[in-house]
Amino acid sequence: MSIQENLSRLRATIPAGVTLVAVSKTWPAEAVLQAYDAGQRVFGENRVQELVAKAADLPGDIQWHLIGHLQRNKVRQVLPHVALIHSIDSTELLERVDREAGQLGRRVDVLLQVHIAQEEAKTGFSYPEAEALLQGGQLAGYRNVTVRGLMGVATFTDNMAQVKAEFEGLHALYAKVREAGWLNPSEFNVLSMGMSGDYQLAIACGATMVRVGSLIFGHRDYGAGA
Repeated sequence: MSIQENLSRLRATIPAGVTLVAVSKTWPAEAVLQAYDAGQRVFGENRVQELVAKAADLPGDIQWHLIGHLQRNKVRQVLPHVALIHSIDSTELLERVDREAGQLGRRVDVLLQVHIAQEEAKTGFSYPEAEALLQGGQLAGYRNVTVRGLMGVATFTDNMAQVKAEFEGLHALYAKVREAGWLNPSEFNVLSMGMSGDYQLAIACGATMVRVGSLIFGHRDYGAGA
């Protein structure tokens, strides 16, 4: 099937209120343009250099999301181009984004990445770290970032019961933040979880944003979206 046909079939399975991030990492600009011509406007990239290069070559109304690990020394490079950073995995990175965004005169939307998988290689805040940061009031000190929600990458496994438990755990924290009013619920309204193999399960567990690549573009590699 073509990229346009894949998108059409995928959209039919995603309910209103859930944002589809088309994960275009490793795919050329031509493939992104095919999805764009089919109406897709939100795209996710894992690497800063690839996002910056594509942003320069492709239509200006694309919303670029950085979904992969962000090194602190590449923050300034990506900020002019990115609509949402999914992968804030430490207070040090959050501070760097805040500082660099202030110097560029912009406010940046970000998600806190929580480590939900049973895999040490994946990064993110632990649940206690994330809850302390969200509850403690220190986020008010960051003037140039808006924490819009949470992101998680489930364990890469065929055990869907385990994946479901990981998604439910992240949703529980997301719901707790909103219900407790630790952050403004009208701004803290993004729960990014689910990829090609588990996005429907993620939606059933409360995801408001899913990161899907291979079901649109084909198979290449795995990461924060596939």
